[in-house]
Amino acid sequence: MTDLPLVVENLSFRYRDRLGAAVHDISFSMERGEILLVAGASGCGKTTLIRCINGLIPRSYKGELSGRILVNGEETTGWSLARISQKIGTVLQDPERQILGTKVRNEIAFGLENLGLPREEIVQRIDQALDYLNILHLRDRDTFNLSGGEKQKVALAGVLAMRPSILLLDEPLASLDPASALETLQIVRRLADEGMTILMVEHRVEDVMKIHPRRVMFMSNGEVRYLGGLDGLSAAVAYQEVKLPAAMIMARAKADPPPAEIKVLPSVAGTGSEAEPETLVRFENVTFGYEAEQEVLHGINLEIRRGDVIAVLGPNGAGKTTFVKHAIGLLRPRSGRVLVNGRDTHQASVAEIASTLGYVFQSPSHMLFAPTVREELSFGPRNLHHSPQQIEQEVKEALEIVNLTDREQDPPLAMSFGQQKRVSIAAILAMRSRILVMDEPTAGQDYKNYMGFMDSILQMPGFEAILFITHDVDLAVIYANRVILVADGQIRADGRPQEVLADLDLLRACRLVPTSLLVANLEHLAQSGRFMRAEALAHVS
Repeated sequence: MTDLPLVVENLSFRYRDRLGAAVHDISFSMERGEILLVAGASGCGKTTLIRCINGLIPRSYKGELSGRILVNGEETTGWSLARISQKIGTVLQDPERQILGTKVRNEIAFGLENLGLPREEIVQRIDQALDYLNILHLRDRDTFNLSGGEKQKVALAGVLAMRPSILLLDEPLASLDPASALETLQIVRRLADEGMTILMVEHRVEDVMKIHPRRVMFMSNGEVRYLGGLDGLSAAVAYQEVKLPAAMIMARAKADPPPAEIKVLPSVAGTGSEAEPETLVRFENVTFGYEAEQEVLHGINLEIRRGDVIAVLGPNGAGKTTFVKHAIGLLRPRSGRVLVNGRDTHQASVAEIASTLGYVFQSPSHMLFAPTVREELSFGPRNLHHSPQQIEQEVKEALEIVNLTDREQDPPLAMSFGQQKRVSIAAILAMRSRILVMDEPTAGQDYKNYMGFMDSILQMPGFEAILFITHDVDLAVIYANRVILVADGQIRADGRPQEVLADLDLLRACRLVPTSLLVANLEHLAQSGRFMRAEALAHVS
């Protein structure tokens, strides 16, 4: 037992300001070179488990802690955080919370400088970590201007430079495009093969299965519900809870009734109009760059029309978020123009545009500020001068949609990343804008939660168009009626999902990886006539 890298014995913890235990009586051990996948619903205690192992509990997060953690046979209770960080590296769920340096090289140097290493070794370790992750080209970039996926890779480089023997990854794939996620998983596999012990919290179970983790732990309400091999997972959990390969879901769903049909955008459906749909937002030859010598968007031309459910897909750093921020007036074109309801965004304030276009940021920390969830959700409608009775109803309905009805008095910034993401979505839902724009809506979300709120959002009355930026190809397969591929600041494709997503060579060129659900839909397209979720596809003969 003593030579095992990590042992967790009878671990329980309750946060000081909360009633129930966040984790309860958890015990397991890990061997050298093992990958353990930890899955479970958002808020089930996965991040709390990581905080206990890396020492943030009880040093930074206070409460009642019992049980013990041993690293290489030695209990860590008396260790300083500095000593723990040399043995245990952590990559947080939200890279915004981890990155402190203004330049990439400074960010990676931060931990090494705190170890008091000589300058020559620090420089060497920076380059080795960047090279290992194939991001040496980011070395001199400003961290502020990196995409979410690039920030995630930089955060991982900062941890690897410390050369820990145990690595804790809290949703490392959340902000990555599919090809980058695959590369990251291959790096994780290589690190494990080189002897590193890796505990990975991740909702993208199907993706992690590709690198053959030795075991998977499924958590529910702070307890371990399953701990064993991957082959036993599908029998231990419902297929609605965890995103499994399409073939597995279809095999099990065949015995169940087919899922109910989703009535998308009820405000638009059934109007009976045969005319060309109304244009809500128009991009006219838009170019933009954050720095004078660097152009990020090159000649973007497109329309967002009434009835559109648009999935925007593409690589990290392709310009997807930059493009969408022009629609809401957070950014203004260097040349060309953006029209919202026929009005140039140069002439409209962000507040004016917000009544038409509600935007959910990629990182919840860019949005959340209020002391309670209820106040967070009330803020937008109040500023749009909705009546108190209206606000009451809007807040109630938004909380129901994101499955947070019992958390309205909680402080948002004390919640898990996944719960924070749902609060940020609810805050925009409560505003009842005509167009809903969501940047990575499923980041930090378990499969059951995000399918639930996406189903509800698409059936909400009032929305006339929905646009979501995503790295989840299956989200586009299931919900979109239009797919836009963005790469290198240009639109590479724009059309029906059945057409755009059938071009597998183009997908790979845009760093997208065909999923088992996409492949299954393409195989059944002649019979189904459209793309479907796996549960519905199971009933197509």
